[in-house]
Amino acid sequence: MNNPWVMKMEQFTAFTKEERTRLDAIITSKQREFQAQEDVIADGAHSDYCHVLLTGLACRYKILPDGERQIMAFLVPGDLCDAEIFILKRMDHAVGTLTPSTTAMIHSSEMKTLLREASPISEALWWGTMTDLGVLRERILDLGRRDSSERLAHLLYEMLVRYRVSGATKTNSIDFPVTQTDLADATGMTPSHVNRVLQRFREDEMIELRSKTLTVTDPARLKSLGQFNPAYLHLDRTEANDLAVSSRVGDLIG
Repeated sequence: MNNPWVMKMEQFTAFTKEERTRLDAIITSKQREFQAQEDVIADGAHSDYCHVLLTGLACRYKILPDGERQIMAFLVPGDLCDAEIFILKRMDHAVGTLTPSTTAMIHSSEMKTLLREASPISEALWWGTMTDLGVLRERILDLGRRDSSERLAHLLYEMLVRYRVSGATKTNSIDFPVTQTDLADATGMTPSHVNRVLQRFREDEMIELRSKTLTVTDPARLKSLGQFNPAYLHLDRTEANDLAVSSRVGDLIG
């Protein structure tokens, strides 16, 4: 199988054959399968393992005292779910699956070794952490300054770019089993409001949603409406027109 973790980090640096082999061995040595709506790690919990999402879809979320849920970020294949857990005594948010998912489990001691050594792998891991923070900052911007159409357009376009980066799709269609409630919890909207905005996007022929598949039929218009600027994803090698990786998303961010 393709290693989506490697494919994501390759946006920062080109790995040697030996480095790729090392990372492939890490994700295949110990894996775990999760059902939909299952916590990879709960709020307040601790684990001796970090998880890399290999298949499926997950999210970072918190539950408020009144039972309401806020989704801070969606996690796609190639994303580290909980890299901070080897430093923290307990998680300050939960990571849960939205679909049946598979993760690679990396022991905290191995993660410490990867991050502390002077190597392209450690630099790429820190780069990945910075891009994850960039995604979180965009969600803050969504809730603070973008209107409902802009924030939903931005989120959908971002998801397409991130799926392409990880090699999970080569087209403008992605698996999208996300419910309107999930989107509402991520955008600060109500499910009915999400429904109206999605319907408008469909009527304007920007997207299609069929059988839990999202197809962006007019990427340029969706990108423009969402005011999407890929700078926060730090797609260094694509921006440098490195042919080894730019074919994945170059047409979406150019």
